Amino acid sequence: MAKKNYEENIPEEDIIVEMTDDEGNVYYYSEEMIIPVGDENFALLVAIHDDEEEHFHDENCDCGCDDDEVIIAKIVLNENGEEEYVEPTDEEFERVSKAYDELMGEYE
Repeated sequence: MAKKNYEENIPEEDIIVEMTDDEGNVYYYSEEMIIPVGDENFALLVAIHDDEEEHFHDENCDCGCDDDEVIIAKIVLNENGEEEYVEPTDEEFERVSKAYDELMGEYE
């Protein structure tokens, strides 16, 4: 398990997250930032696409993928004490979005 630097909100090393949807499709994301909200941590995850899958998108593209797909996931500990990424509730998402905007305001 990679150690994370929560104080600086950025991982010390590249952390790759593998997610599987209900249909068994596997997707890979890079953890770009940790956003602390209260006593909870949320990860800003950016999709990683295979070079073979990369293609140019335009207004007529109907491939179903998003060129800059970014998701927010809540970081929780499972019964083994390992970190898992889960979908936040609507309320959590709103709080994280606000915290992210505040963090970005501080960087500017």
